[in-house]
Amino acid sequence: MAAPRVTMEVGNDGVAIITLINPPVNALAIPIVAGLKDKFEEATSRDDVKAIVLTGNGGRFSGGFDINVFQKVHGAGDVSLMPDVSVELVVNLIEDCKKPIVAAVEGLALGGGLELAMGCHARIAAPKTQLGLPELTLGVIPGFGGTQRLPRLVGLSKAIEMMLLSKSITSEEGWKLGLIDAVVTSEELLKVSRLWALDIAARRKPWIRSLHRTDKLGSLSEAREVLKLARLQAKKTAPNMPQHQACLDVIEEGIVHGGYSGVLKCLLLLRAPEFDLYEAKVFKELVMLDTSRGLVHVFFAQRATSKVPNVTDIGLKPRGVRKVAVIGGGLMGSGIATAHILNNIYVVLKEVNSEYLLKGIKTIEANVRGLVTRGKLTQDKANNALKMLKGVLDYSEFKDVDMVIEAVIESVPLKQKIFSELEKACPPHCILATNTSTIDLNIVGEKTSSQDRIIGAHFFSPAHVMPLLEIVRTERTSAQVILDLMTVGKIIKKVPVVVGNCTGFAVNRAFFPYSQSARLLVSLGVDVFRIDSAIRSFGLPIGPFQLLDLAGYGVAAATSKEFDKAFPDRSFQSPLVDLLLKSGRNGKANGKGLYTYEKGSKPKPDPSVLPIIEECRRLSNIMPGGKPISVTEKEIVEMILFPVVNESCRVLEEGIVVRASDLDVASVLGMSFPSYRGGIVFWADAVGANYVYTSLKKWSQLYGNFFKPSRFLEERATKGIPLSAPVSSSSTSRARL
Repeated sequence: MAAPRVTMEVGNDGVAIITLINPPVNALAIPIVAGLKDKFEEATSRDDVKAIVLTGNGGRFSGGFDINVFQKVHGAGDVSLMPDVSVELVVNLIEDCKKPIVAAVEGLALGGGLELAMGCHARIAAPKTQLGLPELTLGVIPGFGGTQRLPRLVGLSKAIEMMLLSKSITSEEGWKLGLIDAVVTSEELLKVSRLWALDIAARRKPWIRSLHRTDKLGSLSEAREVLKLARLQAKKTAPNMPQHQACLDVIEEGIVHGGYSGVLKCLLLLRAPEFDLYEAKVFKELVMLDTSRGLVHVFFAQRATSKVPNVTDIGLKPRGVRKVAVIGGGLMGSGIATAHILNNIYVVLKEVNSEYLLKGIKTIEANVRGLVTRGKLTQDKANNALKMLKGVLDYSEFKDVDMVIEAVIESVPLKQKIFSELEKACPPHCILATNTSTIDLNIVGEKTSSQDRIIGAHFFSPAHVMPLLEIVRTERTSAQVILDLMTVGKIIKKVPVVVGNCTGFAVNRAFFPYSQSARLLVSLGVDVFRIDSAIRSFGLPIGPFQLLDLAGYGVAAATSKEFDKAFPDRSFQSPLVDLLLKSGRNGKANGKGLYTYEKGSKPKPDPSVLPIIEECRRLSNIMPGGKPISVTEKEIVEMILFPVVNESCRVLEEGIVVRASDLDVASVLGMSFPSYRGGIVFWADAVGANYVYTSLKKWSQLYGNFFKPSRFLEERATKGIPLSAPVSSSSTSRARL
């Protein structure tokens, strides 16, 4: 691949075309930033240049600043690696240029790309161009002047929405808002941009420096009210993420003291050597925080999941999957079917009788209608999606399917029977997938002779919404089948993570201690609702007991049995779920759980469960001296999550995942572990393996083997090796087979 570069061509009309070239999205790498400075200086000094057009190569303007630089900054701990773009380039060389500059925008202009365009004196865009400032998703704020220019171009409320929610808009909406000056066809983009730039030079069109504008900001009192409401909302939705409040601080600085002051902390002469780059200063402070480190790690970790040794690197090409059969129209099956039809894959839904089939089809229709209601899908697309669905009661439609996904109840005999039938009913190339969340795939396919085609397609509920697809392979699953399912996963907008075969696979296996440690704490005398509150404060959307209510006690009891059987040496068997079931409770499903559920209001702790909890403690009989233990909120979080880290260590040692970062991605996308903490393994390394180890060792001495540190954790902690470091080749590595 050619090195990133910036080119400049001067036409006979006196317009210099400056082009960004850094495929695939023209990211603003360090050489691109340096090249832009050189070309703008050259264009400004040349007498034959009357005006300038800035554009991107290959149908894309720019996807923003090169995120690889963030990785280098985090690795080196040196923020000086970040270049000065905000003032030196965007203000001095672009916005304050003595010659007019027009941005010719196509495909996308995101992050620093849009900030460059906003520094220009006009913006012409091709249709459907994506415009946005998504920097907050990486733990930072727009650092090239975007916090000041966007409110001045689209209005304060819309700018806050776009930045705080990282919400992009199209060029058509941008034109209505005033961010874009004209939308023209791709073929006319450069021609119109050149003429526009010449018109500005001849004073036929206005020469606008967006940092000077105030007409869309409203009065100071109105702006402060908008900012106040935004702060309150950010505290609710992003309580542990400092970049949201920092972004609002920087916006306010510019509104109160003027646009330049938002970029430069004080109202000093722009090129005075002592100025304080406020926006850039805040950006650089944020980029060094753990929040940014965690979010950037997840970004790159998610990219890495698409690389699977001996699958994606051996020259195989994915086969097309055009028709999929789904067996079982319950909650999971209907969600899986929905995910496929929404992405133009024909689905045959099979059920055992007409009643269940009709119920499954209605659930799918409701899923699709819900997306229309929420504005995430047009009615036309919804109608087309539902045309891709057919319900059946037998295998007659299976003769030409490319993949079958079984999504029935967790019953080994039933699954074995289905797979024996599928082997006869489906063509020999057909992928045979199961959505089981716990059962060993070798047992599922035991009675077939097609074990090279058997694979796990573990979706997370609701399957058409949750982004993770855990692809489970056995020692016999062919590389072609794995690659095909990875490809389908991407088509249906999932993030596929390939894992090895064991009870619970990667995510449920690593997180089985999560609910057990919460119940152990209850048996030790800790308040149920205090536990949930502590976990929510840490950053998970709900605590373990509200999750228990949501999943249902029957499911929890069945799952616990599987893990108790597989890992008896480190399971804690609490009587709590059985006691709740005996009392006629089943969580949210029947409206009777640890919480009360009333339509239109948030779940509330149910005080009537307290006698059941007391009975649980009496039966467990593990409180030291019969008295509740005293723990802080921090200790609650650690006593629940450190056992998850411990089991994650076993998952890593056994090679159930290809790399530690795969488990980070799976924990974020499958278990809603806070992304700004980087995933379960990344977070554990940030806390320190030795601290995790010594804590677990102390608790195991006090409360038993449930907390006993694994061999892998002990070894890493005592040798000072990060948990995320690659596992030695001598270790068992089923996931790499």
